[in-house]
Amino acid sequence: MHHSSDCSPDSTYIRSARRGKHKIFIGMAPGVGKTYKMLEEAHQLKAEGIDVVVGLLETHGRKETADKATGIEVIPRKTIAQAGLTLTEMDTDAVLARSPQLVLVDELAHTNVPGSVREKRYQDVEVLLETGLDVYSTINIQHIESLNDLVARITGVVVRERIPDRILEDADQVVVVDVTPETLEQRLLDGKIYAPTKIQQSLENFFKRRNLIALRELALREVADTVEEEANELTLREQACSVHERVLVCVSTYPNAIQLLRRGARIASYMNAPFYVIFVDNPNRFLSKAESLHVETCEKLCHEFAGKFLRVSNTNVAEAIAAVAEQYRITQIVIGETQQSFWQKLIKGSFTQRLMELIRRKHIDLHIISTDK
Repeated sequence: MHHSSDCSPDSTYIRSARRGKHKIFIGMAPGVGKTYKMLEEAHQLKAEGIDVVVGLLETHGRKETADKATGIEVIPRKTIAQAGLTLTEMDTDAVLARSPQLVLVDELAHTNVPGSVREKRYQDVEVLLETGLDVYSTINIQHIESLNDLVARITGVVVRERIPDRILEDADQVVVVDVTPETLEQRLLDGKIYAPTKIQQSLENFFKRRNLIALRELALREVADTVEEEANELTLREQACSVHERVLVCVSTYPNAIQLLRRGARIASYMNAPFYVIFVDNPNRFLSKAESLHVETCEKLCHEFAGKFLRVSNTNVAEAIAAVAEQYRITQIVIGETQQSFWQKLIKGSFTQRLMELIRRKHIDLHIISTDK
């Protein structure tokens, strides 16, 4: 009879030698939509036949989030009696026994109830990854150990729950879930983030506009830095010539292209990297006057950021991007969240997936920036 703590080679839980893939959704503050985004992707994967379960979900009473979780199997939590209270935590053993392909785990920095097998939730996640399960998780920028003091200086709030930086560094993918400070303030005022009693207090403290701007900057910078460190490590390992980062931003006729372009320009400036912007024209489709103007605006903005604007004609957008990436030896590609409907994805396959396939062996990092719809 094996117990879950048994990690001997013949343990029933060891599925494969492969370590699971870890994708982290990171944001500048509560309420940006990390959990929502995680669930959205989970539904997409489930539709593609991936076996997904919820290991632990914190909806914080947010209706949209709770609704979004409908239809995904939830592993019941483990109850722990503590000084007359009944508290719940993720049942890691139950998740392992169920052995899905992908587990969703909210709030990576959470500290487990005293008396739990492991002290922190991220340690539970490590166990899942070691067993070969893929994990999607969420975290706010202020919970990263090395940024803790900086966040305290910016916001005056000392965050007690923290995760070691290596968790972020070891992740296979980090997605910045980004909204503008204005959008976040509006969500707060609409009562979508906290109960009414907490709104005013939040606006005066953590959610001050200048705090949000600084935290947002920090979230982006952190992801850019992680990528840069990886490139530096690569150089040290290969002792080759230095790896020069080159950033390519993919813009479309969607309004969020401007936001994306600024984003990419910032990432490029943090990395001291040349900056390229690509727009792919579909030869079978004429642009409307508004769309043409939009593309011109993108081009102007690209030049303001000292970037090179590339306009190519191709019916296959993903292939066009991959070809340009190869030609210009791009190391970072920035794309927006795809605006395809569920049906388009089903018929044509997801654009993001196709692009990832095409660049997989090319040592290119893909940044998927979630922008305001």
